[in-house]
Amino acid sequence: MGDLQPLAADLTEESRALAKALRELFDGLDISVRRYAARRRRDAGAFSRYLSGTRVPPWEVVTDLFTDLAEHRGTAVTPGTIELLRGLHMTAVRTGASPRHAVEVLEQQLADADRVSRRSSVRGDALGEALLDRRHRIADLEVRLGQLEADWSAERERADRLAEAAPDVSALLRERDRLEGEVGRLSAELLAARRRRDLAEERCELLERQLETMERAQRNAALSTAGPGGAATGPSAAGPPRMPKVLIVDDQADNLLAMSAVLSTLDQELVAAASGREALKALLDHDDFAVIIMDVQMPGMDGYETAAHIKRRSRTRDVPIIFLTAMGTGAEHSARGYAAGAVDYIGKPFDPWVLRAKVAVFTGIHLERRYGTGR
Repeated sequence: MGDLQPLAADLTEESRALAKALRELFDGLDISVRRYAARRRRDAGAFSRYLSGTRVPPWEVVTDLFTDLAEHRGTAVTPGTIELLRGLHMTAVRTGASPRHAVEVLEQQLADADRVSRRSSVRGDALGEALLDRRHRIADLEVRLGQLEADWSAERERADRLAEAAPDVSALLRERDRLEGEVGRLSAELLAARRRRDLAEERCELLERQLETMERAQRNAALSTAGPGGAATGPSAAGPPRMPKVLIVDDQADNLLAMSAVLSTLDQELVAAASGREALKALLDHDDFAVIIMDVQMPGMDGYETAAHIKRRSRTRDVPIIFLTAMGTGAEHSARGYAAGAVDYIGKPFDPWVLRAKVAVFTGIHLERRYGTGR
């Protein structure tokens, strides 16, 4: 199209290959960049940078292109094309990730968690007001019923006439029972809303700590390149506390190798498991795990089932679990992950900086609890 920018000159081979594949998909739509960005409610400049290769797009941008191209042509994109693009995207993310990209990912997750917290708080206030109204109405009905019962006791001989003149008692009782049912339902909804708010607040705190870790890593990286005058201080004379272990679980050997390479810079002992059963055995053979990073889709015992076994054991129920998922990080997937006992989740392909930041934060929390200090 006329407004499609040329490929950037200083691209890596991986970013160039992904950008060329995306441009071929986009050319099939026969539409301008600005018009397509408006259709998908995205920033036209950012989308243009995706197509020129200067930025790696989120996987959702690629799936949107598949959907729109299938609608435009009237035929679905082949599974082979999808797998090819997924491989190019994963390679580009791993080789082209940067601290700034990781900060953007964490900031987006923080914004999502904050939005859930605010919506849950508003919903909780509304439910609280509705609950209070029902209770007031029940109290009013109780007063009216009590008055009627007192009248019947004092003037038994006038019971028939009072029954004719007074409101239908059975109708009042039915109304009270209905309102009590609503009170029960609203109470349950209020409790659920407060629980969602508490979980969102906890996630906000975790994401804020992860952002602080990323910013500290950026500062340390800048100091390490500043020369002798900007050298960072080393550990104290007494030496740092013993570092805890990190358990990584994935049925794909390439993924285990990639995670081990990313986390090797954190100076922690890594224990790898290729299945849910191997993970449970590792938890029996080792202790002092600070965090478990676990794939969701595994043959035999998947990540959700493995997490349920871990949470049932008193020895391991408090070890935090981070799920790796290729199914997306939308609300429905994250809700299922939290229900299974996870404290966090990362979408595939994962960003190395994001993974290191999350593991560093949970390791710090583990050290604070055990030794009263962080790294």
